[in-house]
Amino acid sequence: MFRIVISTGNENKVREISDVLKEFDVDVVSKDSLGLNHINIEEDGHTLEENAIKKARELWKNTGGIVIADDTGLFVNYLKGDPGVHSSRYAGDQANDIDNNNLLLKNMKNVEGKERKAFFKTVIVIIDRNEKIHLSEGICCGQIGLEPKGDYGFGYDSLFVVDGIGRTFAQMSNEEKNKYSHRGKALRKLGKIFSEILYETH
Repeated sequence: MFRIVISTGNENKVREISDVLKEFDVDVVSKDSLGLNHINIEEDGHTLEENAIKKARELWKNTGGIVIADDTGLFVNYLKGDPGVHSSRYAGDQANDIDNNNLLLKNMKNVEGKERKAFFKTVIVIIDRNEKIHLSEGICCGQIGLEPKGDYGFGYDSLFVVDGIGRTFAQMSNEEKNKYSHRGKALRKLGKIFSEILYETH
């Protein structure tokens, strides 16, 4: 079994990625579980790609093994793409999910129809043991709900109503969310590359 280190301390994200990669014989762990929680990268890139590569490279330097880093943004039509690359700290550097959601709803007050359209984008970077970079992305379209709905998920999941489904990510099980989500799509695109990485490092 190969160990894959995720550049996150968010166990929800680790669980989500583990579910998607369950077909592979891998052990997915967070950097924090390995005592690498001192690695804190300033996500100052102008794009999701820049941030994900920066995080992955720093983690690779500290492990030398296979690592995964991702960056995700919520892009809202009415807000001209905001919160975008600043999604995790939309309401400030010390903000939590509730703070970010409250600010988003405040900024979307009285906004209706197509102006509430939005999309999630995830960029995932894998760096293998030879320091080769593999990149994929996934996009999920939807709209911002008028109020939070659902008890699952994290981040903006309770506000994001998935197109064609009519429910938020927070109203879905992990399995269903992975079927539609931006992160799930990005990981599935990496399936073939991931198999090759595991074979080459055997």
